[in-house]
Amino acid sequence: MKKNRVLLILLVTVLGISGEVLAQELQFTVNLNYEQLIAQQKTDPQSMNQLQTYMTDFLNNTRWTNDEFAKEEKIKCKLNVNLTRSLSQGNYEANAQLVVSRPVFNSSYETVLFTYIDKNFTFTYLPSTQLYFNENSYTEELPYILAFYANVALIFDYDSFSKLGGSPYVQKAFNLVNQARNSSPSKKGWDTSGDSRNRYWLIENLMSQQFTPFREGIYQYYRQGLDVATQNPEETQARVLGFLNTIKEVAQLRPASVVINSFFDAKSDELYRIMIEAQPEERTQAYNILVSLDPTKTQLYQRLSM
Repeated sequence: MKKNRVLLILLVTVLGISGEVLAQELQFTVNLNYEQLIAQQKTDPQSMNQLQTYMTDFLNNTRWTNDEFAKEEKIKCKLNVNLTRSLSQGNYEANAQLVVSRPVFNSSYETVLFTYIDKNFTFTYLPSTQLYFNENSYTEELPYILAFYANVALIFDYDSFSKLGGSPYVQKAFNLVNQARNSSPSKKGWDTSGDSRNRYWLIENLMSQQFTPFREGIYQYYRQGLDVATQNPEETQARVLGFLNTIKEVAQLRPASVVINSFFDAKSDELYRIMIEAQPEERTQAYNILVSLDPTKTQLYQRLSM
């Protein structure tokens, strides 16, 4: 399914911005923190620089779709990797945070589409060894994890522009998980027996029909909600409240799911800012849903009930 970016193209045209059409879709910034390894005297800064360059180049220079992207359309992502331990030369344990964002039309505001914490980022990297990636056959752990992140970014970005537009990338990410489950030496991030927020459960959620209303609601939230906020804030508030009701229904079927938890990790401040401007009845409805689904942020949401 080709991505619908009509409004962005119109915006670029109106603003007089010209952009070269590029094959690659993602604009990743990779931040690599290896201070703990320095403290353990188990790292070489030069090899860390090479590792960061490899991750950045792999994510940004691989072609992930068949669509053409102008420079202004590239999907902005951040990958923050914290290396925690090196058991032997080239073998690393780490955790990572993926952040995916996109612009809101007719504004200077950039909204976070999705954020994900991966606690099972274990891989091998030696600067002298070339890493290979084949999406149809497991090759190496590091490129497979990075490819998974790339497809997750595509899922949420495409879903925000067209209803279920990210489905091809849900399938691709699911295939990567299945390949890795059968072949990866590190099962914790890929397997059902891992923690409930690992890569397997993230893509399981997105594959499940129980989460189809959530994915359809992403389009409602962004394309029909945030993208019209400057022209019709009341419509935005109504769409956001409708999406919160959808999430509530999904959460009743799948409580404490990684997708819903990650959504609130990314959106709590934004949800508050949108709904604080709504009418009292809508604010109260939003408050009741938010504190039931995201109780750790109750103090933030408290003013919605006043």
